Amino acid sequence: MKKILILNGPNLNLLGKRETGIYGSRSLEWIVEKVGEKASAMKVAVDAVQSNDEGELVTRIGTSAGRYDGIILNPAAYTHTSVALRDAIKASGVPCVEVHLSNIHAREEFRHRSFTAGVCVGQISGFGWRGYVIALEALVGVLEELGSMPAAVGGRKARERVARRRR
Repeated sequence: MKKILILNGPNLNLLGKRETGIYGSRSLEWIVEKVGEKASAMKVAVDAVQSNDEGELVTRIGTSAGRYDGIILNPAAYTHTSVALRDAIKASGVPCVEVHLSNIHAREEFRHRSFTAGVCVGQISGFGWRGYVIALEALVGVLEELGSMPAAVGGRKARERVARRRR
């Protein structure tokens, strides 16, 4: 059974209360429940973690190789600032999909740049809570193409296959 880590960054614990016009009225718990239902139907296990602490997110990513087949990451505000998250994703070799509730490219200019997207297999942005489900489906598809083998285990060839898909 594939195992996916869902990581949520700062302030996502406030979903449903904070800027509902941008982020929607659903709580993070509700979103994780919906993703869990989809994962169960796909015969995939998911673990979800939310942290406002950049260091904890970096540690979770850094220890994901061998424990998880893939990562769904909503880095939230760290998207636009964190070289540490980028380096952790790259070093882990675990395929990662970046997800955002809002369309970051339709918002303030400073949100257009993602430090993490360049080391992810893809980015889902602007579909609200559904983006997490889309990310799960896309990530599982990528993992199936890789033969369920994380890039860290598959080495350079697996990482090259992931990189070719991004071009």
